[in-house]
Amino acid sequence: MYFESPALIVGQSRNIHTRINDRQNMSDQADEFGRHSSIIPSIWYLPLALCGIVYFFSNPKPQFYYDYTFRIAGQFLNGSLGLNEPPPPWLNEFVPFDGAWYSVFPLGSILTMVPAALLKAAGVLQDMPAAPIVALLAVGIVILLLKIGSRYDLPADRVILSALGILFGTWTWTNLTFGGAWQLALGFAMLGELGAIYFAVYDRRPLLAGAFFALGFGNRTGVLLTAPVFMYLLARTEDKADDPGFTLTGRLPAFRGIAWFCVVPFVLGVATLAYNYARFGSPLDFGYARIPGVLEEPWYDRGIFSIRYIPRQAWEMLWRPWEFRQTFPYMTPNPFSASILWSSPFILFALRFGARDKVLKYAAWAAIVLMTFLLWMHGNSGGWQFGYRYWMVCLPWLFVIMMENAPRRISPLEWAAYFLSFAANAYATWLFNWTNYLKP
Repeated sequence: MYFESPALIVGQSRNIHTRINDRQNMSDQADEFGRHSSIIPSIWYLPLALCGIVYFFSNPKPQFYYDYTFRIAGQFLNGSLGLNEPPPPWLNEFVPFDGAWYSVFPLGSILTMVPAALLKAAGVLQDMPAAPIVALLAVGIVILLLKIGSRYDLPADRVILSALGILFGTWTWTNLTFGGAWQLALGFAMLGELGAIYFAVYDRRPLLAGAFFALGFGNRTGVLLTAPVFMYLLARTEDKADDPGFTLTGRLPAFRGIAWFCVVPFVLGVATLAYNYARFGSPLDFGYARIPGVLEEPWYDRGIFSIRYIPRQAWEMLWRPWEFRQTFPYMTPNPFSASILWSSPFILFALRFGARDKVLKYAAWAAIVLMTFLLWMHGNSGGWQFGYRYWMVCLPWLFVIMMENAPRRISPLEWAAYFLSFAANAYATWLFNWTNYLKP
């Protein structure tokens, strides 16, 4: 029989008690948010209203033309996986196959549009309601950002500024308000990731975290790469594995949590494979390479994915400068890619040293690195866009890092960086959505 010395037992008890107290203090910190007194504290009303209203009115142009997912969701309600008639010419990413036209969007992105398709079937609307969806996504994203930020011992101005920075100080603003199927999928992916992070780390509910994670990778398949990161974060408990006397039995609650987390993603994953098989005869064929002419495009000269694309994509995302013109507006971003550092300099503060929870910070960086290298291996940087729209999926993790290493006081340098970010992205949104200065 195995016996531990009294001193060792006392030491273990103190260590566990300290960790429990630290975790409890993180949840119970008193701050200006009053998060325990109401579901939506009153101090949140202004940023919530600001995000919803501004996003709703940010694009005066019609936003329903590129409604790939909305059309297929409507076909789902009719018992079909694809269109039975040729789509309009501007929807050139439909794949003709075996007498039908199929979307290459993953199953999850189609399912997210089913509620809108039901409203159309009921006669409530005629076209894809892009602007309301964009506004709701903005509100949902900022709610989760604020809920994550409220778990830190930081002043309200710091958390609200950081949350608004993600919505109005990055390329998310311009791209999401385009309102096309590609942009809405990125918005749903951001919402799913934020929900998964919140319910995996800050308010541990594994089943709910898994449902949000399914929303994330169901809209952007690359998010699936972060599954090991979420599983690791869910496996963390106060009773660490390096404690003396650790046994497998002590980790069973963590394993159960991981199992609950995997339920919804597993169901969606299997359904996605079946969806692929039903369309193209292979569970692993998402159909992207079947888009007419796509492999003839010059940026796919080495296929859809290749490690040789990494230097070019890294340059487009990090260094590609804005362009100067002889006439007004004189300085504009390239409408197919531009450095995210030029337009969102505040994100450089994610590189600050220190963290309240170093393991969480490193896990967030791991998630970012995994997704970034996958994005850089893709031959196309994103098409018509501001900045580098694909990297929107990394912003939830970047926000966590910035909460981890943020000081309580906002320095003048930070105010300047946020001001430049807000100004650059407001200018880009105006250029793309309200003017004709930029043309394909």
